[in-house]
Amino acid sequence: MPEKNNDKEKSKKQVLLRLSPSLWNELAAWAEDDFRSINGQIEYLLTECVKKRKKQKDE
Repeated sequence: MPEKNNDKEKSKKQVLLRLSPSLWNELAAWAEDDFRSINGQIEYLLTECVKKRKKQKDE
């Protein structure tokens, strides 16, 4: 019996993101250093920024 994907994964939104080649290269190198895909790295960075913003607003 196949495993069911959790609802969180099913609800992810897809976005088109335009980046300069230099930014793409920096993100790709950073992602490789952290053993992530470029998509995973972008998602990680955005998540961390949102957490930081929420924390600052709560202070």
